Amino acid sequence: MDRWYRNGVIYSLDIETFQDSDDDGVGDLCGLTERLDYLGRLGVDTIWLNPCHPSPRRDGGYDITDYYGIDPRFGTLGDFAELVSQADEAGIRIVLDLVVNHTSDEHPWFRSALSGREAPYHDWYVWADHEPADRWDGGVFPGSEEETWSYAESVGRWYRHRFYRFQPELDVEHPEVAAELAKIVTFWLRLGVAGFRIDAAPFLIESRGRRDFGLLRRLRETASWQRGDAILLAEANVPEDELLEYFGTADDEASRATMLFDFRLNQALMLGLARGDAEPVRERLRHSPRLPGQAQWATFLRNHDEVDLGGLSPAERGDVIGRFGPEPHMQLYDRGIRRRLACMLDGDRRRLELAYSLLLTMPGSPVLRYGDEIGMGEDLTLPERTAIRTPMQWSDGPNGGFSRAPAEQLVAPLVEGGPFGYERVNVLGQRRDANSLLTWFERVLHTRKECPEIAVGRHEPVDGGPPEVLVHRAETAKGRMVFVHNLGPTACRLRIPAEADDVAMAVFEDSGYDDRIDPADVAIAGHGYRWIRLVTS
Repeated sequence: MDRWYRNGVIYSLDIETFQDSDDDGVGDLCGLTERLDYLGRLGVDTIWLNPCHPSPRRDGGYDITDYYGIDPRFGTLGDFAELVSQADEAGIRIVLDLVVNHTSDEHPWFRSALSGREAPYHDWYVWADHEPADRWDGGVFPGSEEETWSYAESVGRWYRHRFYRFQPELDVEHPEVAAELAKIVTFWLRLGVAGFRIDAAPFLIESRGRRDFGLLRRLRETASWQRGDAILLAEANVPEDELLEYFGTADDEASRATMLFDFRLNQALMLGLARGDAEPVRERLRHSPRLPGQAQWATFLRNHDEVDLGGLSPAERGDVIGRFGPEPHMQLYDRGIRRRLACMLDGDRRRLELAYSLLLTMPGSPVLRYGDEIGMGEDLTLPERTAIRTPMQWSDGPNGGFSRAPAEQLVAPLVEGGPFGYERVNVLGQRRDANSLLTWFERVLHTRKECPEIAVGRHEPVDGGPPEVLVHRAETAKGRMVFVHNLGPTACRLRIPAEADDVAMAVFEDSGYDDRIDPADVAIAGHGYRWIRLVTS
């Protein structure tokens, strides 16, 4: 039996920027609960919540001060329970961020740790008695935070932080820390969440200079004991030869993480779109490793961070940045781009549809960022990754329908004016337009649900045709499909693989094609896409 997450659609959002229900300028749990019907209609079956725990929010909530609570700006544990209950009624699961590589320096554990070397929680963090030789190495945010160790005067020791200095690193190999992490997982699963996205998974594996997957395995065991179908979705942008280790392969079944973000596919998609060349995606499909049983990829075009191009060669990275983020203020951390996809594609509707059709036909479960479905833009006047964390644009009314608070009280400014401002790009306007991007997303997401070959089938690229056209097929024991995507601007005709007695049926495509499909002579428009099912007559 295939697990629910293997044919799901995951929607990533920040509670604080989604919907404000109490007019204080900050999105909240009640506001999100009110929008569940919208997400159900869109075709979403899983919501991934970015950190919602109490936090000073110096890093978007990834600096946590209490793993067992809800940030009071968002509501209460009761509001969270109501969200989970209402989501369950709507057939939607809730997944939380599990951020346990580090805490906030304001967490009671770290404050205790600073009170002395014999303090109860001192050994819960990673320390060095002398200035570490790697003090300046391995930082996650080059240009924003150069050091990875900082000196704590109160105890005369250095503490490690591979993120910001206000995020001291937990010693996850310490037995008491590991036991506490299991309690955190148990607590939220008992409240009804369907699993966790594990932030910075490689740092949990390499806590002391050696790779040990024991913690990931124990977290999986804990999650499975509490809820048999719970997922662990690991953020692991690691070399190709390490990927399968994050899944684990005990008895050819995933025994550690159940899902991984497919960063290699993401980079191939971005390179292919930038060059107008399908070869990077073909190459990824050829060499994507076979997953163990019940494992799945999480695929994406944009997430809540920068477009991370670190896995590309310098020339490839240069091509993507030159096309999609040519100005220095569009770039981030010497490796990526801090823009929304709609802006990178200049708001071109045909290329946006092509990009998302391509994503949605790749092996795995797609992850959408809130606002993708209406083509939201970014605000590059905001610092670092906050450029793409602006409030959801619900209408062309005050504050884009996000909040009734005075504009100066909003948690973040809305994108205003220009082609991506809330006055022109919003849910209400697109709901009234039968040909809007939002309407297209509703159709394509529901259509994808009817094509299980995509999520769980065996995928392989098909050679032949112009280099800018990707033809690939997906097959299960019960069905076969062929997908054609033209990453270039010029129309062409080509042959798709089919048996002599196959009938080719259009499932989803851009417009302008004949009703009858001849597999030996298939037309594809410039920046066009076609989903074709093959049925034996």
